[in-house]
Amino acid sequence: MTSTKQHTPEAEVVSRPARWLALSVLVLAVLLVAVDATVLGLATPYISEDLKPSGTQLLWIGDVYSFVIAGLLVSMGSLGDRIGRKKLLLVGAVAFGAVSVLNAYATSPELMILARALLGVAGATLMPSTLALIRNIFHDPRERSLAVGIWGAMASAGAAVGPVVGGFLLEHFWWGSVFLINLPVMAVLVVVGVKLIPESKNPVPGPWDLVSVLLSLVGMIGVVYAVKEAAAHGFRWDVAVSAVLGVAALTWFVRRQLTLRAPLLDMRLFRRRGFSGAVLADLLTVLGLSGLVFFLSQFLQLVQGRRPFEAGMAELPAAVGAVVAGLIAGVVARRFSVRGVVAGGLAAIGLALAALTTLSQDTGYPLLGAVLLVVGVGAGFSFTVTADVILSSVPKEQAGAASAVSETAYELGAALGIALLGSIVTGVYAGFTAPAGTPADVASAAHESLGGAVEASSSLPAEQAQTLLASARTAFVDGLQVAAGIGAAVLLATAVAAWFLLRGQHLEK
Repeated sequence: MTSTKQHTPEAEVVSRPARWLALSVLVLAVLLVAVDATVLGLATPYISEDLKPSGTQLLWIGDVYSFVIAGLLVSMGSLGDRIGRKKLLLVGAVAFGAVSVLNAYATSPELMILARALLGVAGATLMPSTLALIRNIFHDPRERSLAVGIWGAMASAGAAVGPVVGGFLLEHFWWGSVFLINLPVMAVLVVVGVKLIPESKNPVPGPWDLVSVLLSLVGMIGVVYAVKEAAAHGFRWDVAVSAVLGVAALTWFVRRQLTLRAPLLDMRLFRRRGFSGAVLADLLTVLGLSGLVFFLSQFLQLVQGRRPFEAGMAELPAAVGAVVAGLIAGVVARRFSVRGVVAGGLAAIGLALAALTTLSQDTGYPLLGAVLLVVGVGAGFSFTVTADVILSSVPKEQAGAASAVSETAYELGAALGIALLGSIVTGVYAGFTAPAGTPADVASAAHESLGGAVEASSSLPAEQAQTLLASARTAFVDGLQVAAGIGAAVLLATAVAAWFLLRGQHLEK
């Protein structure tokens, strides 16, 4: 491991105004990814109506991005350490903008799935690069905590801006327009970033091991695919093969990292209880939350009948809570304790999700808005502090790899959560009974997804259509209640685990 005291590009000091100007550009990349993730949820009913994907294809559209990005984040984080994080960030931003166009003009479910996968490849370059650059630009621990808080706050702001802007676009243009809003953000990021972002990389990086890259990709995708398919369709021979292949590849990957002089990922980082505890907390938190995140927009639009823009505005409390909590998380963690802030934040999210087990079609917005606010505050505290713990626990030259581990936990949690909780919601939903006399083709389409039910019911007489939709909406809410209950259990258990795993952890003063 290279000493951080020697004079290298890692140790160059960036002037105070330049640091914050560089941060303002870096957070544009965070906005880019956050906006894209949230608008997909809003656009899902329109994509369902236009491309007519099956229920399985709809889940693939939702989670293939996370599958690919989870498989590539470690490799891309390590690549940034080697070739330069600024260079990787700018190349990735250009690719992200270009592939967003392909998403916008997809003409079939298969093409949409492919476009989302390619977006995952581009997205894998962005998040680890931004966090690693923050680690190397901000040397003062308190400044770095604030920078990480702003980084997280902008992700939450993107989650707020995405639904509002996306809702406006969906009401006035076709669904593909929600992906094109990435283009102006990407353009500003690249043009301004070339001037303002300082380059940084590991001064003695070693070679980029392509075998490790392949093992990481095969292992992650194999395991996540197996979990997804087993949850949705039960165990089959292809699920078993995928699981065995994925586990074998990840095992080989870990063993290989322990023998390489310049590993893609230094596995010794996981010996640090704070590092591994923060990573585990992130993974389980996102897993528990993903069911709510993926299905909330559909609930607001297809169950409660809100227009896209109104649905976007309804989700604002979560983002507001996350922004405020993220900005003060570092100060609060230093005043009290790291484990208290993280465990408290996770427990708050768990209790909020538990409240959603009482959800019904007629649930008023005050309850829903309060739940979203609590979820946002809890997430803002916990995610900001765990990111700070992860970044501060590694040497600067390994910032890219460490950031990639943090983001991998996030994306893997999202993929597993959508696979498991999404499959549960879909399974509960598909069990509803269509009213007598419903044509077979209409009933089949209605059982695929709630969007399919809304579309298919338009061909029925008004009374029969209302009966079909009432049954479908009740089943969807039942599934959402189950997912909320499981998510609550996961979050509360994670809060307990974080309390013990983060014992004795402190942010640098």
